[in-house]
Amino acid sequence: MDLFTAVLQGAPPGAVYALIALGFVLTYKTSGVFNLAFGAQAYMSAALYFKLRVEWGWHIVPSLVIAIVVFAPLVGLLIEQLIFRHLRTAPAVAKLVVAIGLSVALPNLFDLIAGFEAVAGRAPRGIISDGDTVFYDPFGVYAFSRDELAQLVLAGVSAAGLGALFRFSSLGLSMRAVVESPRMAELMGINADRVAASSWALSSLFAGLAGVLIAPRFNTLVAPDFFNLMVVAIAAAAIGRLVSLPRALGGGLFLGVMIAILNTYLPRWSDDIQWLKVVQDNLAPAVPFVVLFAVLVFSPAIRRTGDSVDPMADVEPPPAPLEAVSLTGPLRTYSRVVGAGLLGVLGLVVFLRADDFWIFLVTQAVVLAIVYLSITVMTGLAGQVSLCQGVFAAVGGFTVFQMADRWDTSVLVAALVGSVVAAVVGAVVSIPVLRLGGVWLAAATLAFALFFDSVIVTLSSGGGGDTSLLQGTRVERPELGPIDFSSDLSFLVLAVVALLCVSVVVVRVREGTVGWTLRAIRGSEVAAASIGISPSRARMTAFALSASIAGLGGGLLAIHQENVNYASNFGPTAALFWLILVVSLSARTVEGAVQAGVAFSLVDAVILRGTFLGWILRGSDRIPGIFPISPKWRFILFGIMSIQYARHPEGVLEHGKRRIGARIERRFTSGAENSIKSAAAAIPHMGLSEDPEDHT
Repeated sequence: MDLFTAVLQGAPPGAVYALIALGFVLTYKTSGVFNLAFGAQAYMSAALYFKLRVEWGWHIVPSLVIAIVVFAPLVGLLIEQLIFRHLRTAPAVAKLVVAIGLSVALPNLFDLIAGFEAVAGRAPRGIISDGDTVFYDPFGVYAFSRDELAQLVLAGVSAAGLGALFRFSSLGLSMRAVVESPRMAELMGINADRVAASSWALSSLFAGLAGVLIAPRFNTLVAPDFFNLMVVAIAAAAIGRLVSLPRALGGGLFLGVMIAILNTYLPRWSDDIQWLKVVQDNLAPAVPFVVLFAVLVFSPAIRRTGDSVDPMADVEPPPAPLEAVSLTGPLRTYSRVVGAGLLGVLGLVVFLRADDFWIFLVTQAVVLAIVYLSITVMTGLAGQVSLCQGVFAAVGGFTVFQMADRWDTSVLVAALVGSVVAAVVGAVVSIPVLRLGGVWLAAATLAFALFFDSVIVTLSSGGGGDTSLLQGTRVERPELGPIDFSSDLSFLVLAVVALLCVSVVVVRVREGTVGWTLRAIRGSEVAAASIGISPSRARMTAFALSASIAGLGGGLLAIHQENVNYASNFGPTAALFWLILVVSLSARTVEGAVQAGVAFSLVDAVILRGTFLGWILRGSDRIPGIFPISPKWRFILFGIMSIQYARHPEGVLEHGKRRIGARIERRFTSGAENSIKSAAAAIPHMGLSEDPEDHT
């Protein structure tokens, strides 16, 4: 009887999971986009419905029409028209990065435009009058609310409608043709732009509907909850390999029921199994992440399914080499001298003029640059998108705390140990995902990151438990012989030395055997294997090295802040923003990681607060009243900037360097050509013939 009750209890939320999974599958089937911004779209519709229904007191029907029927499809159309229409032939990984950027930018943009602020304990009502107060108990064991019955009915109707669309309509056939190859579809007379716009509007309608339906289950409307909801939908969609609508529907219902069953039986099992008591509150919500990881790793069909690739994509030119490599000797020397000079001037300003606040921010930028170099290795060199770099950095931070708190170990030694532990974790994580690539690897690492966030962090032996999450994890500054790094200035010197050492390692790896091996694998895995290169070994090396760098940076960040601060520093959402910053600027260079660290730490303090403008105007009292600008703009600007990644996969920093280098080289070349022409023109006046044969 308890099992039957749990099944009935899990069916309504499972229906909402199924709705999101259907929309997710629809987007992937028709556009080839692994839309991680789906949760952000659901959040915006739910927040708009909240504002209309609760804050402004609108009736249910107009609130639903505006939030779901009008606003949600409009958002989908704008995303397709302004962004993904121009990325239709871009690689799947490029589309993924753009979707990640949108998942960060859209919720913050909506909050600013709509003036929406989350209020604890206030959530929108359901879509039916008295939906949460009127119940029906048809089986005599569980009473369904009207809202829950609406969720079940809408899920069934939506699945049937989508199935009929793809099976019996010409639009469904056109959608499948466009995702296979928009160029070929257009040769057959299909309007690819119109089909893509229709599919995005329809999938966004599903996102808005699911967001409004699930919102009353949350105590507070916040975007991270909807991001986790989207990952649940990915797990359901992965059961159908992102192409089967019936399996996605069944996967969503399965996850809802499984979570309800665990919530029912876990308290009983924990009486006999002691370790379950520690995680029972977080294990049930982590089920979708475990399911997603298991499906991706153990499903042979998933491993055989590559990213959606346009058969005519080979007409695109290969990526250009790094600008630093392509520069000629004098230009390379010139660029290095100018760069070193600028760094020297900035260093003198910081060490001689900066106060404690600015030294803290600069140190944070330096330490984060070390963490971001792990993305340089993983994405820039190995060409893989890992969404669990925050986990590796957190392992380093927690190792520092555990060793200093329990065994009174030097924090510098603990940071080095944390780097090694993170490398081991990275190598272990890489083993089950070695055969995955592209969006599948990103999804698997995201599932692992969310599992770590839900379960491992809560353990006293892992993240420190209550000490970490509630009371703070105090970490002391180190001492090294006579040098005391408790001073912010001295710790900045230590951080700079660590950054230089890690940068040298990354450059040596990039230019060495490992770097060339990873380039060969990115070019053609089959060709690389044919000459004796082991792709599995190379990827494991990249995972381990990347995790080690992230672990060292995470340990230093905990020492710098004298606290682990897991949620704000290393949470899954923060790690997503790391990836956006690095790949948008330059994922293949050390400068990209350094500038990403500077952008993360200083944009808010320097630009958004008006500090830089006040310095130009010679006085903080002259700063215009529009400052300070909301810190949310940092996420919006860099989230939108990720769109440039698809156009310039080398990053906007590398793209800018290439343009500047080309201009300088043209000037050098034109100057040399003019000199040659002048010398040639002077030859007749010297009494010499221009014909070489006259002087033989």
